[in-house]
Amino acid sequence: MRYVSTRGAAPALDFREVTLAGLARDGGLYLPESWPILSREAIAALAGLSYVETAVRVMLPFVGESIDEEALRGLCRQAYGRFAVDAVTPLVQLDHQHWLLELFHGPTLAFKDVALQLLGLLFERFLVGAERPLTVIGATSGDTGSAAIDALAGREHVEVFMLHPHGRVSDVQRRQMTTVLAPNIHNIAIEGSFDDAQGLVKGMFNAQAAGVGPLAHLRLSAVNSINWARLMAQIVYYFYAAVRLGAPDRAIAFAVPTGNFGDVFAGYVAARMGLPVARLIVATNVNDILARALAGGDYSSRAVVATPTPSMDIQVSSNFERLLFDLGGRDGAALGNQMASFEETRALRLTNAQLTGAADLFTATRIDLDDMALAMRWAHEHGGQVIDPHTAIGLGAAQAAALDVPIVTLATAHPAKFRDAVERATGFRPALPARVGTLFDREERFTVLPATMEAVARYVAANAAT
Repeated sequence: MRYVSTRGAAPALDFREVTLAGLARDGGLYLPESWPILSREAIAALAGLSYVETAVRVMLPFVGESIDEEALRGLCRQAYGRFAVDAVTPLVQLDHQHWLLELFHGPTLAFKDVALQLLGLLFERFLVGAERPLTVIGATSGDTGSAAIDALAGREHVEVFMLHPHGRVSDVQRRQMTTVLAPNIHNIAIEGSFDDAQGLVKGMFNAQAAGVGPLAHLRLSAVNSINWARLMAQIVYYFYAAVRLGAPDRAIAFAVPTGNFGDVFAGYVAARMGLPVARLIVATNVNDILARALAGGDYSSRAVVATPTPSMDIQVSSNFERLLFDLGGRDGAALGNQMASFEETRALRLTNAQLTGAADLFTATRIDLDDMALAMRWAHEHGGQVIDPHTAIGLGAAQAAALDVPIVTLATAHPAKFRDAVERATGFRPALPARVGTLFDREERFTVLPATMEAVARYVAANAAT
């Protein structure tokens, strides 16, 4: 399996190389040269398998010769052995049509654990004998940071710098990052939005690839969903859920609370691999760039509005580039020009091929704060489930969809990570699970920096191991 950049000017890499690289040298994102296909019989054979065995069968075509099957199985056992339930991502029924896929049973109570527990082990495996340490730089709207830090804290040959928007994540999300005092972990609170943080990370990668700036001597990698290995791990739970609800004999729809488009793009890949996906419902909050893009082709950035769903307070969805590339005939040069124009003007019009191609599978719905609260109350009163605000955005969009198939809403975070918002909507204040421990009694450590390339790059250069 070889991987190519969405912008067409970076060298093709194998799975090991693409995992360690993160972002492509031309500023693009990596994708497989072609999509592997699972036959109807192979999908049917997933029924009754454990999550680990499902993961091995789904991911094996993507790893090529970089990891053999038994080694991959060992990594999956280790990664998912830290989850609170053996099912890893259990399904919960709400009514005759609606289901929740609980993705929050990992160490940091969010769906990011499903991918990042595995990614941390992949980094460790691929860095054995490396001459230089890996400097991991990431941006987080809350959950990626805590999941990556948990997965990488104390690991050899890896130094982590995680940027989060100062004052724009929940107290639980912040403390899950800033109370980890391992010497290889550096938390940076930037005075700006998540989009600012994400832009700084991409800027540092681009400068390093060009051999300029204070980070030119470092070996950089990413844990954001720009890293292909993260998306690969997320494809698995679409197959795991669908076969339990009748696939391949029945099509299943998925509603996905969406900010950076990575989680729902994993569903798109599952569909390209042969999983019968009826619809992918892209659920956005009032920061609705994706809803506007998929409904009418208007991918234009506006000011970010802070909401009770901070992981969705995004106006630049990095992984959308992967979809535009795949739907636009995989023309790297054309997509590179399209993205260069967007980076300059913050506005982009989808081509007819991109817009009509997306319409074949995607439906996009914007859910406002009132409908979010109504979905939280409905889940509590009628489904017997307490859900977090992000999941409520997904459920609200699922309920608005006119479909006659089972709809699985991805439950992306434990409700206790957003206890204030949950309590306002339902009157119930969820408690943190015991496995989180004494989170609010621990010392915090982080550095506040202005949202400028100069300040952040200088800090990384001064603190990175070489």
